Amino acid sequence: MSLCSENKEHAEFVGRIIVLVGAGLALMLVAVLAFAAGEPAGHAAARWNPLHFKPAIEQADDKECLVCHAEVLKPSVRAQSPAGVRANTAIAWYQTLEVYSGDQDTFHRRHLVGELAKKLMNLRCNTCHQGHDPRDEAPGTSATTQATGYTLRKQVDPKTCLMCHGQFNYEVMGLPGPWAQHGETFGNNCLMCHEGIRTSRHNVNFLKPRAIEAAGRESAENCYGCHGGRAWYRIPFPYPRHAWDGMDKDVPDWAKNRPTASDPRFLLDEWMSPPAPAAATPAPPAPAAKTGSKARAQSRPALARKARKSSYVRIQTVKGSQHVSQI
Repeated sequence: MSLCSENKEHAEFVGRIIVLVGAGLALMLVAVLAFAAGEPAGHAAARWNPLHFKPAIEQADDKECLVCHAEVLKPSVRAQSPAGVRANTAIAWYQTLEVYSGDQDTFHRRHLVGELAKKLMNLRCNTCHQGHDPRDEAPGTSATTQATGYTLRKQVDPKTCLMCHGQFNYEVMGLPGPWAQHGETFGNNCLMCHEGIRTSRHNVNFLKPRAIEAAGRESAENCYGCHGGRAWYRIPFPYPRHAWDGMDKDVPDWAKNRPTASDPRFLLDEWMSPPAPAAATPAPPAPAAKTGSKARAQSRPALARKARKSSYVRIQTVKGSQHVSQI
């Protein structure tokens, strides 16, 4: 009788323990679910968000990206460098360009919300960022890895950067040397030649074609800025060779392997033709010569350069390619 009573008490004790443990586990589960529902995912989990991979990233809106990456658009230039140089007493390399105005700014802000970016560009987050693999940032390392859109150990394909940060390809153009050295020969006017050569240009969804054409008429610096003036690389970008009115049917050797259309993801829904060239305005009369010998020595060469500018340039067609040379 005593043995049965002891077994019954033991069973009741074990039962109470099981109930308490079960209740505790249930409460812990409820707490975890409530925490997960009320708090954002941690960094480790967020790295695997589908928005970081194709095809979702190709359709992503900037607002979706900035939910987690809002800090890239916050002004965050150091007031003073680690070496002790104050930002307001130093000039960054991009501040030396004629087309940049304002104080130093961060990389993403210059490309997305800067004055020049808003005027001439239509860059979005996924213009440059096309996904990557968080495991080892190397394409093609497994059956499920993303194989395109980035390169080894990089989250942006350098070819995307190269489009606006490559060298000035003066050899292909037939110029005597870099634009920085010979721009004066052509009156610092890109449209001296490009008014009628390769006129199908800038029709991509990350640029504003008409605004760029208008800016190019204002100053060649607006053209040169993305065609050699901000070069990060030692090579030029092999731009697609779109057909234009009056284009020679013979393809020059350098263009035989060039594509004839932009990357499909950059195509505009509507092709925008460049605006018609502005009507030529008559040149103002030459100022009267000054009587001083010193004034004459300075003014005559200047007037001669202005008068002869149009005779410095010769455009020739060689093997189907139009070349510009100095004469």
